[in-house]
Amino acid sequence: MVRMKKNSFVEGALIATLAVIITKVLGMLYVIPFYSIIGSQGGALYSYAYNIYTIFLDMSSAGIPTAISKIISEYNTLEMKEAKYRTFVIGKKIVTYLSLAGFLIMFLFADLMAVAIIGDLSGGNTPQDIAFVIRCISFAILVIPYMSIAKGYIQGHSIVAPSSICNVLEQIVRIFVILTGSFLVYKVFSLSLTLAVGVAVSGAFFGGLAAFFYLRHKIKQNSQILGIQKYEKKDAVTNKEIVKKVVSYSVPFIIIAIATSIYNFTDMILIIRGLDMIGFSTADAEFIQSAITTWSTKICMIVSAFAMGMSVSLIPNIVSSFVKKDWKDVNAKINKAYQIILIISIPCGVGLAILAQPVWRIFYGASTYGPVVLSIMVIGAIFANLYSITFNAMQSMNKFKNVYLSVFAGFAVNAILDIPLILLFDKIGLPPFWGAPVATIVGYNISMTIARHNLRKNHKMSFKNTWKMILKLAVPTGLMIAVLTAINHLIAFDISNIWGSIAMIVLNAAVGGTIYVGVCFKMGLIDQVFGREYVKKIIKKLTFGKVSLKG
Repeated sequence: MVRMKKNSFVEGALIATLAVIITKVLGMLYVIPFYSIIGSQGGALYSYAYNIYTIFLDMSSAGIPTAISKIISEYNTLEMKEAKYRTFVIGKKIVTYLSLAGFLIMFLFADLMAVAIIGDLSGGNTPQDIAFVIRCISFAILVIPYMSIAKGYIQGHSIVAPSSICNVLEQIVRIFVILTGSFLVYKVFSLSLTLAVGVAVSGAFFGGLAAFFYLRHKIKQNSQILGIQKYEKKDAVTNKEIVKKVVSYSVPFIIIAIATSIYNFTDMILIIRGLDMIGFSTADAEFIQSAITTWSTKICMIVSAFAMGMSVSLIPNIVSSFVKKDWKDVNAKINKAYQIILIISIPCGVGLAILAQPVWRIFYGASTYGPVVLSIMVIGAIFANLYSITFNAMQSMNKFKNVYLSVFAGFAVNAILDIPLILLFDKIGLPPFWGAPVATIVGYNISMTIARHNLRKNHKMSFKNTWKMILKLAVPTGLMIAVLTAINHLIAFDISNIWGSIAMIVLNAAVGGTIYVGVCFKMGLIDQVFGREYVKKIIKKLTFGKVSLKG
């Protein structure tokens, strides 16, 4: 029997990040055959269902698993094993009520949601189509929250691997249902596009079910390590206190998750209406909003994966330091998280922006608007990473009031600027639909500025090392951009076909990656971020012991 083991901060972050990358790469790749099956109208319908589903999933589960992880880490540090286990049981009960409520609201009020999304616009998907797929995906709300509670409990012990494997398993099963189901319904049996999309979105339910059973098995297998047992003596904390702590910890996490989802939902509604105001057809407006809120974000997953993986390890580690009031260590971990995010996501985001045309061609085929949308969305993904890390850290330190203020300020700015920026960009000759992503980026930065000001003012935290790293990263990033621009100017890649697009991507990735990593290594940035010993360990493993660094 393979036993669970605890992971250090950097090791846990890298394990989780690797799993998230695998999950997101799978999530990127499946859209190639899936989009070819359902087309742009089906793609817009799919995006409506998932954007609504994400909001209700956040309401029913996003905050509680993270709160459970935080409380478990806290009780572990204080050696309160019985209270730790009781928290797990109570968390499951709370999620039962919330997930059932979320499911009923989605299922019963799907028609009203559909009308709110599409309004009286015609020429694309109907409100009836949208309501149907919302009901199909609503069943996943009954399963995913339970799985999330189990992940939160395990992660609270600074054990990362089982949750990471669970994520990969969930994605594999979900993708299988999406591709097999939509292909059989639409291409084999020639049934409606709406039904094909409905079957596809139900993949979230089956993926969650498989992942839940896997986690339940792992918890049972490692019950002693995780403290899953009956305790004769209760710790000096009541059930009421635990419920209060779960609620107080989870509400800010729910708010931040919902705010992120509402960013997408707000964009989804305002983009369609904004583009309609300047003369875009309903079909084009639907395509552009789905490209911004769903399909470009599928490609951006490779950039956002790093923040998601980082958060899994960051939260319990920051909580542990926070409980001990070790503010110096908290500051060091936040800066370390920022630096790992930046050194990895900047080249990915910039590289994808350069390769927007061939990447979109491979994933979704030829498109007038798609690549232009992608080129700005991948830059926004870098800011989304920093936003995610900032507020996971703030919530880990119980900075709830500041979280509320920061999040609502950023969301308000985003909502206010959406349509004005669409109209402004149209006037000055820029792609008008860039207005929505730029509004989101501005909103993220407003939120992060308020949050960092609070940390500097109240805890004397400094982010000078991170700012210095950003300046240093300009060197390898600038060289990478210059060389790739020259290559793409000198070599006439035929990106009108898939093989020409693949050739351009492979050459750019190989050359750009080599330049970026090589310059970062020469400048000492990789050692500075990951630590010399860990870099040596990784290189030794990757080369099967044939290459070892000195020093």
